[in-house]
Amino acid sequence: MELTPRQALGLRLSSLLLRASSGGAARATTVAEVVTWLGAMQAQDLASGLWSFGARLPEHTVTDVTAALERREALRTWPMRGTIHFVPPRDARWMVELMGVRVLNGAARRREQLGLSEETAVQAMEVLGSALAGGGRLSRSECLAVLEDQGIDTGGQRGYHLLWYASQRGVLCIAPNIGNEQSFVLLDEWVPDPHRPERDEALGTVALRYFRGRGPTTRQDFAGWTGLTAADAKRGIAVAGDALARVTVDGVETYADAALLDTAPTPAGDDEVLVLPGFDEYLLGYKDRSLMVADEHKAAIIPGNNGVFQATVVRAGRVVATWKRTLVKNQVRVAVLPLTPLHRSDRAEVERAFERYARFVERTPEVRWP
Repeated sequence: MELTPRQALGLRLSSLLLRASSGGAARATTVAEVVTWLGAMQAQDLASGLWSFGARLPEHTVTDVTAALERREALRTWPMRGTIHFVPPRDARWMVELMGVRVLNGAARRREQLGLSEETAVQAMEVLGSALAGGGRLSRSECLAVLEDQGIDTGGQRGYHLLWYASQRGVLCIAPNIGNEQSFVLLDEWVPDPHRPERDEALGTVALRYFRGRGPTTRQDFAGWTGLTAADAKRGIAVAGDALARVTVDGVETYADAALLDTAPTPAGDDEVLVLPGFDEYLLGYKDRSLMVADEHKAAIIPGNNGVFQATVVRAGRVVATWKRTLVKNQVRVAVLPLTPLHRSDRAEVERAFERYARFVERTPEVRWP
């Protein structure tokens, strides 16, 4: 099958559960269903991660999503690329083991920079394991205090690295916040019945979920998202088999969920307006973002090219503005910075999209334009 760029964008909106009319979206009514469909969701910034769920679950508020996390419908950990994602709880361990190994292998150099030995990292993991055993749950600062009490220096970035290392080894995971702080628990206690697939099954599962939740896109994008080798990425696609279909977009070979291609993809329409967090999978799910972002707008979305993404307004699948929020008592104030000309009717559509966001954060909206 050959798709135009607008058809490909329309299919991506469906795959990413950002179209209410898509078959995929009709199957996702809970936090658990969303994270399972997508496989993993960027969650380095918690507020962004919560709205990523809200953007796909129109009836949910931030309170609803937070309650679902307490029910363990999703958890946060470092499954790939050394960054925090929401993942299905039962899949957390095998995902860390499958995709985190290359990052873990490179951790020795970082420890050397921080003045940490591997022995200290292992000791810290054992100390935290003992402190949390039996259903314990400690905030980040409490974890660091436990380590300091045992003579382990957590100054600078050492404390962060030690918590990351223990999580990357599958000992810890991130539980919902205590107040405004991350909290940590033992992965084996938080998820006592993990799924344990064989390696081939794991590769096929992550391939299916990646392309099902982001397709059509390329094998190179898949390898970049997972951190897998090119050989493992190719193997995962092979194991997924007929569940994935080859699709050509502007002469480029891509893959998509075969089930979503049962009907002809509807092109992205001008009336499809989304307000998304900066770290949503809509941009973070790809290495090549040219379908969604014009080259001249990349610097505004990732200022300084430092990996920190601005929140975006998307129209017809293309980024047309960035935005920032300020929470003030019962109000959310949104400042929009257009990247393309937005006429009065366009701005009215954007403001309606922000009404949905305001309902999610349980406030009234005030949208400000330059």
